[in-house]
Amino acid sequence: MNDVITPEILKEFKDRMHLDDGEDDNLLRILKASNKDLVKICGNYDIGTDESFKELVFERSRYAYNDALEYFHNNFLTQINNLNLGKALDEIKLEGE
Repeated sequence: MNDVITPEILKEFKDRMHLDDGEDDNLLRILKASNKDLVKICGNYDIGTDESFKELVFERSRYAYNDALEYFHNNFLTQINNLNLGKALDEIKLEGE
């Protein structure tokens, strides 16, 4: 899980946030922390292949970057729960096979 935030993911986030170079270390730290937190909550999604999960990681990172992280979980509770439930249903399906 160390290299889940690829240079492409970082660039995509910087483009979305309209940020220039110079903050890469801080942005990588924020993106990694967001990914780690959401994997704990939602399950082991792959930011590189799951667009819904990547969107949520980017949103949490945006809140962290803007010093408003305390509002993220309440504002995105539905999306967090949907991913969490989706992972739980996937696991139930796998157990049934």
